[in-house]
Amino acid sequence: MIASHPRVRLEWPGKGTTAADPGPPPGLEVVRPGHPACMLVQGDNLPALRALRSRAPASFALVYLDPPFLTGRSHYLAPPPRARAAGEAAGVVTAFEDRWKGLDHYLSALQARLVVARDLMTRDGSLVVHVDPKTSHYVKIVCDEVFGADSFASEIIWRYRRWPARTPNFQRVHDVLLRYVRDPAVPPRFRQLYEPLAPSTVATWGDRRQRAVLDGDGRRRRSSTTADATPGTPLGDVWDIAIVAPVARERTGYPTQKPEALLERLVEACTQPGDLVLDPYAGSGTTLAVAARLGRRVVGVDESPSAVETMRRRLRALGVRPLEERVSCAPRALAG
Repeated sequence: MIASHPRVRLEWPGKGTTAADPGPPPGLEVVRPGHPACMLVQGDNLPALRALRSRAPASFALVYLDPPFLTGRSHYLAPPPRARAAGEAAGVVTAFEDRWKGLDHYLSALQARLVVARDLMTRDGSLVVHVDPKTSHYVKIVCDEVFGADSFASEIIWRYRRWPARTPNFQRVHDVLLRYVRDPAVPPRFRQLYEPLAPSTVATWGDRRQRAVLDGDGRRRRSSTTADATPGTPLGDVWDIAIVAPVARERTGYPTQKPEALLERLVEACTQPGDLVLDPYAGSGTTLAVAARLGRRVVGVDESPSAVETMRRRLRALGVRPLEERVSCAPRALAG
């Protein structure tokens, strides 16, 4: 039996002040009618999340947060290759600001959003926060406080290849995705995904399911095969998925765009058709595009006009016209 330990807390100046609810939640107002299964909210995501909580608490099967990575700089849009090939003018457009007064301000802002996001999850739902190794260990402790350590489900390593950097260190080629469940006492909404079998496994066992042969003590002695086809190897927590290439068809020009293949795995594993998916840092709209294509309902939030326009164009290419709303209160700056 594992001995219980006291809760580990992370402390910083001003912790908890942003997370306190400021009174009655703000409202949302429609600015463009569209399909209600794909809703886009423009504005600061903290009051937007509070407005959604007052409207639809405990409704989302998956909440995916891809916040800024504490880079300390501004990020700009780049016209996608198709636009450059067409000769469109390339102005300097800010996608989002990632400048903070310090790690404490960054964590305070993220904690406040995690607190509200938890209230928006179904009891069997999942939340995934996507960060990098620079902050993942801090964010893990913050999430343990918000959800409880027993709600931690998995750490997913997204491994990718990119142009090498000049550094006297190992190349950073991965991001970290922390998955939490709302209620660890409830079986999570989860569908097992599979990877292809290794060539050596196929050469030895073929494409049939294996069956363990046990001895009288319950120990595995050998394996045999059955007549059933195998679905593959259960998907692990290290995902090799390519970044969005400069000439990729899905490239939008948004600087931190994530590949659709990454979100497809999360949406397919953690939701069912018709479920609600929420992305409070919608950015280039990958979550919206994937969810719409897979038959899920989705809500995306972003305060950047350039991000909203990027999402409009992307969804329009899929034949989707989202319902657009905005936070009906003065937005506050995201960064501290």
